[in-house]
Amino acid sequence: MLQLPKPHHHPPKTLVSAAESYEYCRQITAHYSKTFYMGTLLMPPEKRQAIWAIYEWCRRTDELVDGPKAYTTTPETLDAWENHLEAVFAGHPQEDADVALVDTLERFPIPIDPFRDMIAGQRMDLYRSRYDTFEELKLYCYRVAGTVGLMTSPVLGFSEPPSASPWQLANHSETLEAAVDLGIANQLTNILRDVGEDTGRGRIYLPLADLHRFDYTEKDLFNSVVDERWRSLMKFEIRRAREFYRRAEDGIRDLNPDARWPVWSALMLYQGILNVIEQNDYDVFNKRAFVPKGRKLLYLPVAWLRAQVL
Repeated sequence: MLQLPKPHHHPPKTLVSAAESYEYCRQITAHYSKTFYMGTLLMPPEKRQAIWAIYEWCRRTDELVDGPKAYTTTPETLDAWENHLEAVFAGHPQEDADVALVDTLERFPIPIDPFRDMIAGQRMDLYRSRYDTFEELKLYCYRVAGTVGLMTSPVLGFSEPPSASPWQLANHSETLEAAVDLGIANQLTNILRDVGEDTGRGRIYLPLADLHRFDYTEKDLFNSVVDERWRSLMKFEIRRAREFYRRAEDGIRDLNPDARWPVWSALMLYQGILNVIEQNDYDVFNKRAFVPKGRKLLYLPVAWLRAQVL
């Protein structure tokens, strides 16, 4: 009788502990988003760890289309990543970094939909390199950044009640809208800061209708032209971003008290990038806009005061 070889079963991969996974997520957050990381340090330990776990997942997702191996990413890659996500939400970590996120999902009532929406935003980057109108861009900004507000709000918590189940989140719809607005404001800030880098990759995130409005062309953009047309365009875009920050401020008072100072700090620190763009005379092609560490520290007491009285 023919003897078939016994199938070879690979032992399941041994993953790191939750503590080790959280530490890895902390290091990733600290390295890639110093401003955001500073805000998380103002949170209670359990909340800051959860935010690090969420940030690390978002980072891995973004790397699929913007990282060094982005040229290998296909729609099927993102399909597989969504399957990976569903396994994590089912409590089955696939990689070391997933361990922290699985633990976070057990501690906080975080819905899966914003994570799926973020993957949908990465799909947009696969086939789009231009946006005709701001409404089109706004959808993209929601998917890749506004979703972060929906992911993190259940961790930050609400003033009444201190925590909420997924079906109770609708009771905080205005707060969640403000959280989305903060994510959109941050993404618009990223777009304005990174215009030069994005054109280097053949991408234009500024709405083409806005370029047309100020008689500024794609050719001008790829040639890094800084003139009065460009300055007028940038002033217009910065005003729009600041309006989203203003809307976001309205929702902070409804967050759990221990989350208000960190969120005010993160908002002010990131909005500070717009101030630096202005100080650099809107030259985002040759000057990287960032808030110096000393100035970041000056924001913290102001943010604390706003968290107490606003």
